[in-house]
Amino acid sequence: MDIVFIEGLCVDATIGVFDWERKIKQRLSFDLEMAWDIRPAANTDDLQHALDYKAVSDRIVEHVSTTQYELIESLAEELSDLLLKEFKISWLRMKLSKPGAVRAAKNVGLLIERGQRGDR
Repeated sequence: MDIVFIEGLCVDATIGVFDWERKIKQRLSFDLEMAWDIRPAANTDDLQHALDYKAVSDRIVEHVSTTQYELIESLAEELSDLLLKEFKISWLRMKLSKPGAVRAAKNVGLLIERGQRGDR
């Protein structure tokens, strides 16, 4: 299994359970690993056979910046489902960070895996 990854994709979002959080934008950071067989793209040197990480990144930015959630858990679950379906990814690991959410911590967030790992 090959992995295409995106690290440190930052998006401003309306997210949080407190009233004051619903009135501001907060920075979220995404790290993704996605299963993808890169051999067809490597053999043809053709983007149509690759997992287009720019298209994936643009879709994440579009979704996150146009939706509102109270919990990062809800965002991560919906976003992972969307990516698996729209890009026909068999497996992904997503780290979603909300830096600054806990004053004494450098970072907080969650790490999820969805789909089936293995050959695509």
